[in-house]
Formats: sequence, C-alpha cells, structure tokens
Amino acid sequence: MSLDRRDGILALDGLKLSEVAETFGTPCYVYSAASIIRNYQAFEHAFAEINPLICYAVKANSNLSILALLASMGAGFDIVSSGELERVRLAGGSPQRSVFSGVGKTAREIQDALREDIHCFNVESEAELSALARIAEDAQLIAPVSLRVNPDVDPKTHPYIATGLKEAKFGVSMQQAERIYQEAAKHPHLRMVGIDCHIGSQITEIEPYLEAATRLFEMVDQLTKTGLQLQHVDLGGGMGIRYQNEPAFPLEELARWLKPRLDERQLELILEPGRSIVADSGLLITEVLYIKSSEDKHFCVVDAAMNDLIRPSLYNAWQKIESIEPAGTDTEALHYDVVGPICETGDFLAKDRLLNTAAGQRLAVLDAGAYGFVMSSNYNSRPRAAEILIEAGTARVIRPRESLSALVKDELGCLTSS
Repeated sequence: MSLDRRDGILALDGLKLSEVAETFGTPCYVYSAASIIRNYQAFEHAFAEINPLICYAVKANSNLSILALLASMGAGFDIVSSGELERVRLAGGSPQRSVFSGVGKTAREIQDALREDIHCFNVESEAELSALARIAEDAQLIAPVSLRVNPDVDPKTHPYIATGLKEAKFGVSMQQAERIYQEAAKHPHLRMVGIDCHIGSQITEIEPYLEAATRLFEMVDQLTKTGLQLQHVDLGGGMGIRYQNEPAFPLEELARWLKPRLDERQLELILEPGRSIVADSGLLITEVLYIKSSEDKHFCVVDAAMNDLIRPSLYNAWQKIESIEPAGTDTEALHYDVVGPICETGDFLAKDRLLNTAAGQRLAVLDAGAYGFVMSSNYNSRPRAAEILIEAGTARVIRPRESLSALVKDELGCLTSS
C-alpha cells in the first residue's frame, strides 16, 4: 500500500489516518483499493503468457465491496462454504469462474454449488466424492471434479498453516489418487477435469511449489497413459508477503518454470491467491487507552484486541506497528507490549516494540488486510470493528461498526420471564 507522512501524520493513499480515525472511530480496518488492484494485476502480469484462472481466496477477506472490486477485474473465486458462495454471487462474481474447496462440504453446500454451476469441486476425500456423486445423480447433473492430492511437501511455514504434509487433514495421498481417479471417471455424474493441491500459506520460497507441481505433473502423465486426460492443474495459493524481512515471492520465476510444462500437457492453470492480494492492502487503526509500566515491563493498552486481530495470539504472527501522529515532546521511546482490553494474557497485538506514544494517540497495525476482520469475534461481547475502503481519494464505510444492540438482537426474542 502507499504509506507516507503528511505534516508528520501517517497517510494511506494520500489520506491522513488521523482524519480517518476521527471520522470513523477506532478500532477500524482500512483498505486501499489501489493496492488490491496492483496486487491482483501483479499476478496477471507475471502469468500473462499462461493466462490462468485467478481465483481469489475469499477466506482471506470476504467483504462484499472487496469481492466486487475483484469481480470487476475479472477475478474468479476460491470458496469454502455456501456463505462464501453467496457473497461471491451478491458481489457480482461468477460461480462459473469459482472453485469450491474445503475438507467438510455439507450436502446442502454441494447442492447449492451444483445449482449455481460451480466451475469445479476441489474434492478432498473418497467419502466426499461418493457424496458428490450421489447428490449430482439425484439432481441429474454432472459435477466437475478436481481431486486435491497431498504431495507431502514441506512449505517451511507455521505448522498451523502447512497443509501439504502427509499428516495434514487435507487432500488424498498420491498413492491413493490414481485409483480414485480411475474409479470416479466411470461414474456418469462425475467429470474428472483437474488435479489440485494447496501446500500451505505465507510461503516465501519457490522450491516447495516446484516440488509439488512436479509431483502433480507426474500424476497427470500417469493418468494420461491410462486414457484419462485432465484439463487443468490447480496449484492453490499461499504465496507469502513481506511482514518483516521475508523475501518477495518470485511470481515471474514460477510462471517461467510452469509454462513449458503446462504447454506440453495442454493444461490450463488455476491459482488461488488470497493473502498476497489483500494482506498488505489493509491496516488496523487503534487508539492508545493507557500507558502502564511496572518494574519489568511497559504496556501500551489499546482499544483493539485479540477479538479484532487474532493472528498475533494464534500464530505468534509479527506485524509492523507505526504511530500515526508524531510523538509529543513529553514522551520517550520505550519498548512496549501492545495489548488489548480482553481478559486473557494472550490478548496482545505485539510484543517488545519500540514506540514513542501516549494515551489518546493512534497506532496503525500494518499488513492486516488478510485474516484480520474475517477472523474477528465478539469475545467479551465486543462489537466488531468498522471496515473502511479508500478508493479514488475517498474513504467510505464498507461495513459499519457493529452496535451493542446488534450483538443481542437475535437473543432478545429467546428471553423468557421467570
């Protein structure tokens, strides 16, 4: 995103974040439409000679306005629930350009996706494939299927987001895959169109992708020998961003490696980027409530908490924090734990950060556009934050701050008198 200082005030796309905070309150998520567009176009440009179907992973950030922006650019979508399918539809996206991933699709979700003519089901188990075949037969429809295989590749990322190892719950083993393909290809209501994998998230090295793709191509070749010709290879997403000192992911290098191998086999390519499109396009603004010091620690208590941004608590994730306003002359830079109001020791946004700040000032937690608001909750009965989009020099609300009345409205009708 485009951050700079205007009169000492941190600004995003030319708008001072202090003014955004004054207008919309805190905590609030703020996204840059220009950055989202640039990041999506980076995939288009890097893979221009391949012309893949780029399916944005809705789970990264599912706000309707962001989905509509991506749909207007021609993006497809990677969904994992009927709720995400409905969001894609409402945002003007095309189910015919969307893939349905996820290890636990319900019968209702399968029915919904079949009815919407989904581009492909990324099937993760034999049991799911059997359910899909039965539901498609009952509906007298043909389900397009890509089998998600588990290539047992170490993505060298956090274990919670490593999804391509053999002990992960995702996909089927390479040893099982050929038999499953051959059996499924005989079913009149299944059409085996692809093969896919997703090895993890926040991956910054190219080697795990090359290793996984090599194994997928080997499977494609083996299936071709038996007479089963697939149409596409789906390499998933997971390309990392630079939260701290990580290297930039080499999209162009991956595209160059893939092109001759795809051409040789006459295969289309599907990609499912999420974090790499929106993570560094968003930030979280929070206000400092109190400065608290003890003999051993300095705490910066802010109005955002783990219910607003759980990544630091859940993954021990590191995200840069910057002061929005210039420091006062009566403050000094200290090493703070930046913590929220929630009654959990695990409620922190950062540990041991050098900040020059004071009560009443605002901080920006950067690179918060992915897995921020979408993972937020109402823990401690805290309303969820507002979401703001900066587009063409103007900031607008794309999700209003949740009200206290909204927290309890569905429960009020369930109250009974004693």
